[in-house]
Amino acid sequence: MQSIRSGSPTPGWVVGASFALAVAALGVASYLTVTHYSDPSALACPNTGVVNCTLVTTSSWSVLLGIPVAVLGLAWAAAMTVLTSPWAWRRHATWLEMARLAGAAAGSAMVLYLVYAELFRIGAICLWCSAIHVLAVALFGVVLAARALPAREGPMRV
Repeated sequence: MQSIRSGSPTPGWVVGASFALAVAALGVASYLTVTHYSDPSALACPNTGVVNCTLVTTSSWSVLLGIPVAVLGLAWAAAMTVLTSPWAWRRHATWLEMARLAGAAAGSAMVLYLVYAELFRIGAICLWCSAIHVLAVALFGVVLAARALPAREGPMRV
């Protein structure tokens, strides 16, 4: 299957940045998932009133359709790690490029929902959650930037 940008090399900074962001998101999501199932109050996060990780991660908003948001974040980060791996960037298949874009967009859409819940429903923010929110939006930005780059012929730079 041909790529949307057939034959166009992906700049090394796109590959490196997207993969690093996805791996970092995987690490944060893993930490949030482990603490969700072990002891949510053990999160390394200050309780200042506005910042209260325990309140956020144990609220009714921390579960979506019966699945902990931390687990959803872990699944998303694992998928994005695969989709942004150097191997995946070397493959110029349309389905892979669309899956990467859709995954990054879904992550950013989820961030909007979760930030709304934190600010307007829970009344507190979680620093660990904010970290993965920043990583998700940054990853979406890198994936979008890769799509906006002009197509070039030649060997891929990874």
